[in-house]
Amino acid sequence: MITIQAHQFIHDRLGPGCTIQKISGDASFRTYYRVFLPDKRSVVFMDAPPDKENSHPFVDIATFLTTHDVPVPHILHTDLDQGFLLIEDFGDLTFLEAVKQGEDALRLYTHAVEDLLKLQATPNDGRCIAHQRPYDRTLLSNEFALFTDWYLPGIVKQTVTDEDRETFRTCFDRIIEQVLQQPVVLVHRDYHSRNLMWTGDQVGIIDFQDAVMGPITYDLASLLRDCYVAWDVAFRDEISKIWLRGANQRLGYCPDPITFSRDFNYMALQRNLKAVGIFGRLSLRDGKHGYLNDIPRTMEYVRETLLCYPELAPLGELLVKYRVMAQ
Repeated sequence: MITIQAHQFIHDRLGPGCTIQKISGDASFRTYYRVFLPDKRSVVFMDAPPDKENSHPFVDIATFLTTHDVPVPHILHTDLDQGFLLIEDFGDLTFLEAVKQGEDALRLYTHAVEDLLKLQATPNDGRCIAHQRPYDRTLLSNEFALFTDWYLPGIVKQTVTDEDRETFRTCFDRIIEQVLQQPVVLVHRDYHSRNLMWTGDQVGIIDFQDAVMGPITYDLASLLRDCYVAWDVAFRDEISKIWLRGANQRLGYCPDPITFSRDFNYMALQRNLKAVGIFGRLSLRDGKHGYLNDIPRTMEYVRETLLCYPELAPLGELLVKYRVMAQ
């Protein structure tokens, strides 16, 4: 339920006569409401409790991206001491729902790639908090640990032996070593079908507050090895080619096919295993169990990728041994 303080904030900024309607949240502690003005226009009210969510990065990154014409919500009003924000309303239609409703997936994802390239091409000029946040070895390792520390013991009820834990670590280090060789750009970090809105003619990008400077293929891997929707290989290849043409022209990234495939696949492995760990933590710690339904799809991506890289066979063997992946 919306608080008296939130009502007062909305009233003071938008005036009387507004109606407020709760809309669905995300995997965080933030709560969202749609505020209808008397003239029927709408904005979104975000309630992010300061003791649980730091909204400063959201505002900082949104301001930076808006300056560079990346389609994120405009910030209209804030009271960060209370965790209150009024932002532009992109509507309710995510890419996930738009595709289900029959929208042309190629059209949507071509737009998504164009806007991703805009984001990646923004200057690393120190004017954004994300520029001080590297996607480094420590962060990548900590994300891998979500899988072994939360998902395996908590969801699968498997106790990993010390020997196998060391093998996991060796495999994870191999993947990390590979992805850290990639060029570094601004990384959204959750660029997928639930965080891309479709307004009918353009994309609206949300949930960017965790952006960092990291591997160039990360967001493309997030988009095409999406935990929430499975695309066939032909579609993924077509979108990859569109991105590669743009990345060559705008980012100077022009790898040979084998290098790109390895860059992309190793990055997707890291992201997908991290996601499974996060889904486990959301269930165990936060009581959000729905994400567990997306794990089979995510692990199928992992299985598909591991088949292509014999040097990662020990990782595949462990995933089968601990009953998290089909043989």
